[in-house]
Amino acid sequence: MKAAVLEAPANVFQRPLKIRQIPQPEPAAGQVLLRVRACGVCRTDLHVVEGDLKPIKRHVVPGHQIVGEVVGGATSSAGAGRHVGARVGVSWIGGIDGTCPYCRRGLENLCDGPVFTGYTVDGGFAEYAVARADFLFPLPDKLDDLHAAPLLCAGIIGFRSLRVAGVERGENVGLFGFGASASLTIAVLQAWKCKVYVSTRGESHQRLARSLGADWIGGEREKPPVELDRAVTFAPSGDVVVAALSSLRKGGVVAINAIHLDRIPQFDYDSLLWGERQIRSVANMTRTDARDFLALAAEIGIQPNVTVFTLDQANEALAAVKNDAVDGAAAIVPG
Repeated sequence: MKAAVLEAPANVFQRPLKIRQIPQPEPAAGQVLLRVRACGVCRTDLHVVEGDLKPIKRHVVPGHQIVGEVVGGATSSAGAGRHVGARVGVSWIGGIDGTCPYCRRGLENLCDGPVFTGYTVDGGFAEYAVARADFLFPLPDKLDDLHAAPLLCAGIIGFRSLRVAGVERGENVGLFGFGASASLTIAVLQAWKCKVYVSTRGESHQRLARSLGADWIGGEREKPPVELDRAVTFAPSGDVVVAALSSLRKGGVVAINAIHLDRIPQFDYDSLLWGERQIRSVANMTRTDARDFLALAAEIGIQPNVTVFTLDQANEALAAVKNDAVDGAAAIVPG
């Protein structure tokens, strides 16, 4: 099969992905074989490709927002509903050990021995992929391939961020940074009748936020005109975290939606954190998050803006995401 293979981490502008013919994977017990119909391109893919996440495999196929068709593999009870021909999604967490203290507490997103799609195992920048049958998500018919792909990480993790922040209906919520994940999160907030305040750099991101109906839009560190009940930061910048914290009411929460953060600068405790304000990190997602979000996305009709790339253009897709050159999301279609 054709695949985009990472042989050594490098800046995306050095074209680190090599388009190769490699053996088609064979599903092991409890796995299915998927024909990849589309695969979203995520900022986490950048962290993998550029080495911000320490390399685990010598060679890896990135991509963890996979829309695929089941073409073989597990058909037992472990794969119930994942019969041949089924259209399913795969996300960042591709498996857990099920035995660590966190799994036993129902905190599978914090598992000590997780499988990460497109990082510890090969992902979806390819014509075929394998995945654990119990970590597949049936996709509602209302979500077509291209519009479903970005939901499978950017959408789910944005939804989890709202849960970690404790967002309640009708609140004032700030989104700091406005890439793919934030552009999907705003639709959920609007469905919950929240007021949405967006602080982001770049005219294109501000224009996108405006087109999606944000109640207020300002610069990256610009303070919203009201005190926020909750805030979610999407930029991998400690300065942005402090900007969000400075916008909170007493008792408010900042949820950091970033797998990598450059630093946390010094800040004044008395004026920014005192008053039972909180900073929380968002780590991965659970299968419950995925199922709940995909059902909600179909119900409210989330339709992300998607720029399409071919598999041969995988390096260009990564560069476009790094450069914020796409409004919304990017997806690779192998066919």
